[in-house]
Formats: sequence, structure tokens, C-alpha cells
Amino acid sequence: SDSGGWLSGRLVNVASPALLGGRLSAVGALHVRKTRTRFCAMSLPPEKASELKQIIHQQLTKMDVHSRIREVLAETIREELAPQHQQLSEEDLMKALIRRGIIDDVVKEVNFMTDMNDREVTSTPKPSTHFVDRQPPVLKKTNIDPTRRYLYLQVLGGKAFLEHLQEPEPLPGQICSTFTLCLHFRNQRFRSKPVPCACEPDFRDGFLLEVYKDSLGEGSKMADATTMLSICDPVHIVLIKMDTSGATMLVASYFLEWRSVLSAENRVTTVAAELFGVGSESKVSVGVLDIKLEMYPKLNKTLSQEIVNTQFALERQKTAEKERLFLVYAKQWWREYLQIRPSHNTRLVKIFAQDENGVNRPVCSYVRPLRAGRLLDTPRQAARFVSVLGYERAPVIGGGAGKQEQWCTLLAFLCSNKGDCEDHANLLCSLLLGFGLEAFVCVGTKAKGVPHAWVMTYGIDGAVTFWESLTGQRYIHNPVKPDDPPAVEQPKALYPYRTIGCVFNHQKFLANCQPSEAVEVCVFDLHDESKWKPMSGEAIKSVCSPSATTALPPFPPLCASAIDAATTSNELELQLRVLVAEHRKDLGFATVWDDQLSYLLSPALAAYELERTTGISSGNEEFQDAIRRAVPDGHTFKGFPIHFVYRNARRAFATCLRSPFCEEIVCCKGDQVRLAVRVRVFVYPEFACAVWIMFACKYRSIL
Repeated sequence: SDSGGWLSGRLVNVASPALLGGRLSAVGALHVRKTRTRFCAMSLPPEKASELKQIIHQQLTKMDVHSRIREVLAETIREELAPQHQQLSEEDLMKALIRRGIIDDVVKEVNFMTDMNDREVTSTPKPSTHFVDRQPPVLKKTNIDPTRRYLYLQVLGGKAFLEHLQEPEPLPGQICSTFTLCLHFRNQRFRSKPVPCACEPDFRDGFLLEVYKDSLGEGSKMADATTMLSICDPVHIVLIKMDTSGATMLVASYFLEWRSVLSAENRVTTVAAELFGVGSESKVSVGVLDIKLEMYPKLNKTLSQEIVNTQFALERQKTAEKERLFLVYAKQWWREYLQIRPSHNTRLVKIFAQDENGVNRPVCSYVRPLRAGRLLDTPRQAARFVSVLGYERAPVIGGGAGKQEQWCTLLAFLCSNKGDCEDHANLLCSLLLGFGLEAFVCVGTKAKGVPHAWVMTYGIDGAVTFWESLTGQRYIHNPVKPDDPPAVEQPKALYPYRTIGCVFNHQKFLANCQPSEAVEVCVFDLHDESKWKPMSGEAIKSVCSPSATTALPPFPPLCASAIDAATTSNELELQLRVLVAEHRKDLGFATVWDDQLSYLLSPALAAYELERTTGISSGNEEFQDAIRRAVPDGHTFKGFPIHFVYRNARRAFATCLRSPFCEEIVCCKGDQVRLAVRVRVFVYPEFACAVWIMFACKYRSIL
């Protein structure tokens, strides 16, 4: 949190009671269907399965079967579990439900369509996120364009996830930690359904990846085996774990070589992909994924294993040679830099950085122009988006003051929805380059010598602007001129940066060789080689251009948010009302809500977010006028706004109560006390969101 009381944290999902009820309904739906099939043999085509589950789920919700199951579960635990201290199985729960007649009631109430094959369901409900579809996905061949080439990648399951060896199987309705796979291949992104964490996680997902040509005018033509062999882009697979509180964690990042299918005899091949940990655990195996690869349409002619192996060997040899030549050049360049001034040895000149897999890569490969399509409209909106992604330093095993170096690939950063300052700076620089600005990542230090990374844009007129990627704030840089006489007033630096060692983007790398590395006296004339020592553009291009085999794979596109802003805002607001009422009840206070006052707080929250995005404050006059009209004479109004980047109501409320201003409002007592709370969720690409909350109260002043 900063001085203004604004708080930021990691993006997490709310573990709402609806999730518990939804998972119970899945169990109910499953057993209702089994019971029903005893009476009528109903054949169900796979494409109707999810539709039928949705109908059952809606009916169960209408019957309020969730609360009845919870009551039975509670009674069963009291009656049967307490004496023997044994584990309660799903079978025990089902027996209790049958004994109470709940299953029979459900079967009577649920109305099945008489002919699912011939008739379409009249209503098309939104897909439910409350339960996991256990049925393996069926590839619908009718959806495949016969003129295109596809790689069908099936994940058949996982094994040897030994960290979860002792993890018990979750009971029905129990919230548990989950695994999710995220894939990226040639500008296409996919996400698997979450599965419970286990030693052998039940991954059952298929992904249809289009394999297309790159050359101009060739994109619409079907790629043959020889063409596909020259496509060296791997399938990037990222494994994310979400715990019971909704916090995400990057577990593994894997680059799958898919071209082995081109030489498979039956045109199908299976791969056991061993996943390794990230950061300091990059040499430790975390588990194995069983993957099946298949080409559609079937290849007319497969390549020989020898040809495929030769291609791989040539690529490895070419990559190794490019890396060797760049390393030789970088060493020579560094020696020349040290000869300018021996003290340069202490400057933060970062040429290589380790990714999440512990692989050393040139820093220029972490930045590339990235266009956000219709998802972001302005550079400042892009800065706001990056700032609401969670900030978390790479963990260090054993604690201590050391900083684990880990620059994440973009897919790993976006999927885990959090990262270090370098990850934020790399993404912001890439987005600003996509908007046509000349942007650079700056590596240096802030207060107390803490290493830091931020972004700089260089205007045509030479104007230099710093962008803090963790907050979205912008600072104009006006250098101090030490040679001016003392009477001349010098500009005061408003930014938090102290020293700067180097700047880089996807094409340039420049090291600061001015006498002082202090940012405030630094002159950013990047074309003056006496102030900034550049690396060879050709050398950088050889290892960092998109066509270079040593570079990171092409950047994934940004995805639109899957969060419904209005629904999420309402849910959080209701949960906060309950928490406030419970808190006041514990203190012996009654709670009366003023819905109109709550509604009047909305413009203020919208204005706060607009100001964070654009730097422009507006609408304050109307807000003040509305509040004055809503608060009668002789009454006092108090309001407390606060900002989060996660959606956990309980965690947010606990944080708010640590502020004496908020506690004063929530615990307000007096005559005619009326309380108000308003939540406004602003969604951004991926799963990023800005959550604004305002607590307010009005009461009659008694002197």
C-alpha cells in the first residue's frame, strides 16, 4: 500500500457459498441421471450432455436442494462420524440422502425432454462454471475446415505429481485446490477445465491447433508435411495451481516439440512430457503429462524419422552457434565498457536474464511489440492494465534478503496473473511499442539501492517520460544541470528512481556510460555514444528477432476478460454487507442500510478509476452536490474509498478494518445512523481487474 491508503494485492477468486452449492448440484445431477436410467433407457448424444446437466442444475437450484444436502451432511457427520472418527465417504452421504427421500424427490421434480435427439431445447442457458464435466471431450469433425491443417492435442491425464501424493480425494461440494493448463501456439490460446490437485490429476482435454504457413499469400493454403517441419514454434504449456482461497501459483512451464507426429507411422503419436518446477526448482520434476498428438486431415505422406531427426539436429546446431557468437560478442562488448571507467563494474547493466525454467536469455528477447487489438485503446489504459496485474517477487527458498531472479515468459506471467517488477516492465514496454511509441525498459535502482525496472518513452522532440509499471504513474524527466550556477533553480525529481544502468527494447541495448549513474543528472540522448554505449543491432537481431530460433516463442495475444463486471460488483457488495452487519452485531450495534446513499457513491468510484487511468479528475462537483442533497441538515457524512486488485470480500474487509478511518465508519454509533457500501469492479484483459470499494455513513450530529 502507498501513502494514500490505496491497496493492491494479488488477483484471486472469491470462494463464495454459490461454489459449494454448485458442486453439490453436480453430484446431485450425476446421481439423478443414474437413478433415472433404471426406469428408462435414454440414449444421450455427447453434444447434449452439458445441455442436460444445465437443465438439471437449474431444477436443483429451484428446489433449493443444496441446503437440504448440507443439512443431511451435517447430521450424518454428527451421528455417524463423531463416535468412530472415521472418514465420511461419498457412498455414506448417498445412503443418507436416499434414506431421507431427497433423491426420490429430485427424480420426481426433474422433467426430462421426451426426445432429446429430435427436439432442440428452447432455452440456451449460459454454461455453468460450478461443476467439472468428467466426460472426455469428443472431437466434432464437422467443425473442422477441410481446407486447413490442424494439430489435435489431447491431454490424457497426469501422473507422478508427488507433491500431492498424500492429498485426499475431495468430498462432494468441498472446495479444493485445482490445476489448470494454459496453451499457446502460433497466436492461438487455450485453457483447460480446472481439475482437483492430485498425484494423478484427471486431465481430460483436447485442443485443436491450426498449423498455418507464414509466407505472404500462403496463409490460406494447407500446409504439407515438409512445410510443417520447418515451423519450429513449440506448443507452450503452462501449468497453474489455484488454492482454496483463489490465489494462483505458477507450477511449470513446458515447451512441447510437436513435430514428431510428422513421422509417426499411424499418423498418431503419444508423448510423456515431464514437467519441471520454476525458478529455484527448475531442475526438480513436478509431474508427467500424457499427451496424444494427431494431425487433421490425415497426412497423405509422412516423413521418415531420419529426416525429422536431421531437421532437429540442424536447428540445434544453428541455435548453439548463434548463441556462442552472441556470447563472444557480449564478452568483448563488456570488456570495452569496463575500459571506459572501471567503476562501471558496479552498475546494473543486465545483458542476460533467467526465465522461469532457469534458461539464460538475452534481455532483449523478453520485449516485442504487442498489439492489444480492441482490448486496450490508449497507452495510458495499457499502463493501467499492467498495474492491476498482481505484484509478487519470485520466492526464495529459506527466506533471507536475497532476491531470486526470474523473468517470466509472457504466457506464464499472464496465466499466473502476477509477477515481479521486470515482468510488468517488459509487458508495458511491449504494449507501448505496439502503440507506436519508442519505449525502453530501464534497469536501475530506487530508494535504498533496491534493484528495480521501469519503462521509459523517448519522444521525437527528445522528451523523456518514465512509466512506473507497478502503479501506472507517469513522470516527466527534466535532468538537473550540475554545471549551472547555484542561483539557477533546478527541477525537482518527482520519480522514485535513483540510478540507471542500462535501457533496452527488442532492437536496442544501451549501457549508461556517463560519469554519474544518478537518474536526476542523466541525459537521455541515446544517439550520443559518449553517454550511452550501444550494442550491435545485428548481434541483437541474430538472437532476439522473432525469426531467430534462440528467441522466446512468439508472444501470445491478450484475451478478453471472462469476468462479468456487474455481477461481480453485486456479489462483492452483498458479501461486504453481510460482513459489516456481522461485525456490528458482534459489537452490539444494529445495522440499517441506505440503498440510495449507496447508489450515490458510484460516480465517485468511476471518477477514481478514470483518474488512475488518464490522470484527469472529473465529476467531483456533481458527486458533492448529490451527497449534500442526500444528507439532511444537522447530519454528518463520512466516506472511505479504497482500491484492490483482487476479488476476495473477506480479505478486503479485513484490510479495510486496519484503517482507523474505515473502522470509524463501519463501527459508527449514534442517532439515525445509516450505512452505505458501494463496490465497482473495472475489468481489463486476462483476469485483471480493479476493485473500488467505498464505505460511507450518515448520522445525526449531537453536540
